[in-house]
Amino acid sequence: MSGNKFLPICKKDMEERGWKQLDFVYISGDAYVDHPSFGHAIITRLLEAHGFKVGIIAQPDWKDKNSITVLGEPRLGFLVSAGNMDSMVNHYSVSKKHRRTDAYTPGGMMGKRPDYAAVVYSNLIRQVYKKTPIILGGIEASLRRMAHYDYWSDKLKRSILLDSGADLVSYGMGEHSIIEIAEALDSGIAVSDITFIAGTVYKTKSLDSVYDAEILPGYEEMKQDKLNYARSFYTQYCNTDPFAGKRLVEPYNDHLYVVQNPPALPLSEAEMDDVYGLPYMRTYHPSYEKDGGVPAISEVKFSLISNRGCFGGCSFCALTFHQGRRIQVRSQESIIKEAELIIKDPDFKGYIHDVGGPTADFRHTACEKQLKYGVCANKQCLFPKPCANMNADHSDYITLLRRLRALPGVKKVFIRSGIRFDYVLADKKDHFLEELCKYHVSGQLKVAPEHICDSVLKLMGKPENQVYEKFAKAYRNMNKKLGKKQYMVPYLMSSHPGSHLKEAIALAEYIRDLGYMPEQVQDFYPTPGTISTCMYYTGLDPRTMKEVYVPVTLKEKQMQRALIQYRNPENYDIVKAALIKAGREDLIGFDEHCLIPPRKMGHNYHPGKKVSADNTAKSKDGRADTRKYTKPKSGKPQNMKSKQIKTDKYKTGKDRPEDFKAGRQKNEKYKTDRFTGKTQERGKSKKKTIRNVHTRKKCR
Repeated sequence: MSGNKFLPICKKDMEERGWKQLDFVYISGDAYVDHPSFGHAIITRLLEAHGFKVGIIAQPDWKDKNSITVLGEPRLGFLVSAGNMDSMVNHYSVSKKHRRTDAYTPGGMMGKRPDYAAVVYSNLIRQVYKKTPIILGGIEASLRRMAHYDYWSDKLKRSILLDSGADLVSYGMGEHSIIEIAEALDSGIAVSDITFIAGTVYKTKSLDSVYDAEILPGYEEMKQDKLNYARSFYTQYCNTDPFAGKRLVEPYNDHLYVVQNPPALPLSEAEMDDVYGLPYMRTYHPSYEKDGGVPAISEVKFSLISNRGCFGGCSFCALTFHQGRRIQVRSQESIIKEAELIIKDPDFKGYIHDVGGPTADFRHTACEKQLKYGVCANKQCLFPKPCANMNADHSDYITLLRRLRALPGVKKVFIRSGIRFDYVLADKKDHFLEELCKYHVSGQLKVAPEHICDSVLKLMGKPENQVYEKFAKAYRNMNKKLGKKQYMVPYLMSSHPGSHLKEAIALAEYIRDLGYMPEQVQDFYPTPGTISTCMYYTGLDPRTMKEVYVPVTLKEKQMQRALIQYRNPENYDIVKAALIKAGREDLIGFDEHCLIPPRKMGHNYHPGKKVSADNTAKSKDGRADTRKYTKPKSGKPQNMKSKQIKTDKYKTGKDRPEDFKAGRQKNEKYKTDRFTGKTQERGKSKKKTIRNVHTRKKCR
């Protein structure tokens, strides 16, 4: 055998191993990266560990059916995945514009995988191999396993199982189900008879052998009435737990049904350790070196996955639908062992980039009851308030972080996958925040309040704004205690269902009062498998069946996004149009409370800012304002003055209360100089000086 320890990608590799035929051929929409952050690496190495011969065809040419024959016909079947991302999300922005790069492709080249990759690859296989079993997996297949709304075609699509011609879908975390499928096929069971494995979806012409199933609305019923789709989706959403989940049936006609078995059992700690202890090469295949490698590896090469699952329950997140709400964890010893491997890498500079998962500080199940009965079907752990049964404790995570910091060669351990600030507050011990601020923040902490209007937050499944404000205060106080000047960067979302223009404007006013230009704004992206996407398509909250306002037009989406970044001169026209449409012309002017001036001004101009002779904008404390209208360089915190804001005025998105009106009356008596930003009593002219005249000329 040669020194090549990667799995076979060609016949030559098979010959070097002495293999004439593979048991499975794994076809992936991603480049071949043998690292546990990539789904294809985990599944193929796991099958190898169980004695199966596996090869990989990464990013085959979907225009050439011969591209899927390079390893020959597998003995047991093809495994097909679109990759670590849904191929449509990978290809298109929320505005449906084609992205320019693909981080999962050698050299970041776009165009190496097709749209709806899992369907295309399966159809390609069927052109050559008519009877060979095809098993779909990965996030694209998992989220599209039943009828689903497809944002990119703006249609309700059938189960991916039907459009692909595949035999089975392995959904969610597939370690348990794929081994059971492999062993069933190896024992001689026909793929059509594999109907009994948890975590799988199959199609059938008869329900005679289907028991204990809940019948969902039929596909045609859902097409005719969106209310039926909302009911169907929420039933699926409430059955994502392996202990409490039911078998579900989706009828397509009188002789065709798609059946979803209950989810597979979560991995135990020992099983998680085994999965992450497999002999990964921890990098991309050497054949990609000529293209500059695979960019995606840089994000995970020096990061550690400590958990899976999330009980956060955000409406816009597909994790519940894909990984479930039950937390699966690795032991500290397993994580430390992987960290020691990372340290030995010649490119390691002393910085572990992340220790976490979907939510970094979730290191155990939300409560002990979940271990026996599963998660609550109709009740969230953190929303709208933390459950009384929830065990909020960071002790294990703190111990893990301390052990990692103590490893020789480690300079800093970062937490990039994000924390739940409401979970931090729920921890009565109050020791994690100090640990976080003292050791794991590099200038700025990124958190995700998403919005400030409680009406929108409720639909998002996020805590009320006062919770975020409480955390922000605690964070500021802790940094003051430690003698540190670290900032907090809030991630915000525009155009989420429930957000009218008035809520978007309330968010803009909040940003104004913070004195902060958001680094990142995410438009709501209707991806399959989320409650928010169901709202977007149906106009209903599937949890209550109440109507929800949905911003769907491109113009309104642009307005809501621009309002969050109203300081950007490129957004001036659309921000002005939004304010006029909403009847908020009071925010157009030169006063301090205004968002924009009546007309376009110089690049550095902003209402309420002092402008020096060199035309440099100043913040209220007189220091140079370093905020730019373009994305700042990483590692440089933005100017984030954090004055305490009374948030009750933002709960409904309504106009400001009486104190605001009083301020307006004051402004009638006083005026703000549009060039200098200084306030003076109306009717009194300012004495002209050479400096003053010079400043006015430069601003013009």
